[in-house]
Amino acid sequence: MPDYLIDAGVSRFTVRGFASGLLSGLGHNPVVAIRGFNCDACWDPAAPLQASLRMVVLAASLAVQNDVSEKDRREMERGMQDEVLEIARYPEIVFESTAVSALEGNGPMRVKIDGNLTLHGVTRSQSLPAQLAPMGDTLRANGEFALRQTDYRIKLASVAGGALKLKDELKFTFDIVARRKTE
Repeated sequence: MPDYLIDAGVSRFTVRGFASGLLSGLGHNPVVAIRGFNCDACWDPAAPLQASLRMVVLAASLAVQNDVSEKDRREMERGMQDEVLEIARYPEIVFESTAVSALEGNGPMRVKIDGNLTLHGVTRSQSLPAQLAPMGDTLRANGEFALRQTDYRIKLASVAGGALKLKDELKFTFDIVARRKTE
């Protein structure tokens, strides 16, 4: 089965959080880019259900994308890395597929990738719905999914005594481009 490696230069992976609390109108809905990740995928269009995926994200690579001052950006990233994700203890976030299934529909191939996500020292089942577009030696996957931070024992970020805090659910969006490994 052909193996593929991610093309980080054109791939995008982001997380969106949503503010809540009394001061949520003043707060930002943070958008965080996941910059440091690698992915190994096995894919054969003749046997799509035998595909596999392993993705490793470097927790320290998450970067705030919102239009905020550099001082606020540094403070948001420090809080995310040190207090929320605890990257010194949990430097990697890992997803490993366990099964791939095709979803009915017209147009691009739609799949559901079931697997185990290890985040903040907790491993849980996670499904990733995706659209796959194989194009010669290139494979493109895009989609979105959500998860709750408390499922992974992550402390919800808050400021101003809880008057401004981040909701539990985060939305992830990905557009990943991978190229066939060359021997």
